[in-house]
Amino acid sequence: MVNPPGQRTGNHRAQMPSGSVSDGFIVHMFSPRLSLAFRFFSFRMLSFSDLFCHWKNRRLILCKKLHSYKCNEYIADVGTLSPPKGARMFTQSHTRGGNMLIRLITTSALTSALALTIGSQAFAQTELAWWHGMTGANNEMVNELSKEFNESQSEYKIVPVYKGTYPETLNAGIAAFRSKQPPAILQVFDAGSGVMMAAGGAVVPAAEVLEKGGFKFDKSQYLPGIVAYYSKPDGTMLSFPYNSSSPILYYNKDAFKKAGLDENNPPKTWPEVFEAAKKIKSSGAAACGFTSTWLTWIQTENFAAWNNVPYGTNENGLGGTDVKLEINSPLYIQHFQSIADLAKDGTFRYGGRTSEAKQLFTSGECAMLTESSGGLGDVVKSGINYGIGQLPYYEGHGPQNTIPGGAALWVFAGLSDEQYKGVAEFFNFLSQTKIQVKLHEKSGYLPVTLAAYEETKKSDFYEKNPGRETPILQMMGRAPTENSKGVRLINLPQVRDILNEEFEAMLGGKQDAKTALENGVKRANDAIAAAQ
Repeated sequence: MVNPPGQRTGNHRAQMPSGSVSDGFIVHMFSPRLSLAFRFFSFRMLSFSDLFCHWKNRRLILCKKLHSYKCNEYIADVGTLSPPKGARMFTQSHTRGGNMLIRLITTSALTSALALTIGSQAFAQTELAWWHGMTGANNEMVNELSKEFNESQSEYKIVPVYKGTYPETLNAGIAAFRSKQPPAILQVFDAGSGVMMAAGGAVVPAAEVLEKGGFKFDKSQYLPGIVAYYSKPDGTMLSFPYNSSSPILYYNKDAFKKAGLDENNPPKTWPEVFEAAKKIKSSGAAACGFTSTWLTWIQTENFAAWNNVPYGTNENGLGGTDVKLEINSPLYIQHFQSIADLAKDGTFRYGGRTSEAKQLFTSGECAMLTESSGGLGDVVKSGINYGIGQLPYYEGHGPQNTIPGGAALWVFAGLSDEQYKGVAEFFNFLSQTKIQVKLHEKSGYLPVTLAAYEETKKSDFYEKNPGRETPILQMMGRAPTENSKGVRLINLPQVRDILNEEFEAMLGGKQDAKTALENGVKRANDAIAAAQ
């Protein structure tokens, strides 16, 4: 866990002074390099008698009209340089000599500050580009958090830039790094984690960025499943978990009621989902009974974890990079053949490889949707009368635990020291309990810290919003097994593309589920071997 706002380890910049000052003022005589540290915020023609300066929290402050040791009007701030070795120190007094000293320093300060303001702003913020792949309500949240951070301090400015889909954002980031113009922060989806981890020296671990920025980092304060997913085998957390999610079932309560189904009791197993979908379709309650976003992430990777069956060898890649997929076993074949059969008459409708199918649900076309918990913002925005259920499973296999989806924030090597400090400030900001609670409650993404989760529970949010705790309980419910720790392949985006091609051929009636899965396994295994 990083420090609460304003608390740091070591000697780092203090927060902007806020008014009251201590009774004992210490004024330091600096070398000429002092003028380089000025941050000038306002300048007015003032008489010497109006100007006072004081030293507080390692900053030299200039004030106007000091009464009862209160800084009534803030004029300028002379940085945070440590006093030069051997500097003479004077205590302010109201003697003639003391005032002359203050005037000397004040005059020097204002002259330097004025020189810095001519033709340009005295203090240029360090801009930090944040490349991301968020759309809809989640894009609005990115902009809101960036604005809130920017308004909370004056040294750094987060500039969010939408770079397309998750895969497109990853590719853009890699290309930018190769051209030596990387963004300060790159949002990388779960499938890209293996790619980034394999990049070695191209990235700087998030934990290292935070610690070098002066913030104490304690990973035990984060949800265990999330930390493990974004960490190296030795436990070093490589990226900052921004929008972690878990797949859940959304259902249209009005459609359930029209079809004669219990609107307060969503199906729990896959056979129940398939039967409910048929009833919804045949009754005319909705044009389609069931759809799903992210067939690879939800119906293969999380399917494996939730039903405690292997996705691949070597602990699905967490035990080593030499992995062979095992998703052509009987349970997978049964599951995908059921989906293929429903697709023949439109009971199941395919929306696309990523989150496109969400629109089929929010428009009312399909009555059930398996989708990321992070899709909640758009579901709420649609105004549909929805309910939430846990991810379906097969009796005798699940439920075990789900694995994280969503994305994390990565930091490239090669940034300036000032950029790294700014990134650390931003990660610290995102770690604040109030920020995590807001992100969780508004977006549906998981709170990444235990403190935020506990705070949300204390507020009775889950009691007032049934189903909202479901994705967290799914991930934390049971200790992970070799089948449910996660999936980590050095070319997982490529493997997903291969599997999607086979699933699309299956849903188009060109092959059955067994053929699709066997073809997918062979092609994926060849691609993994070639990428070693």
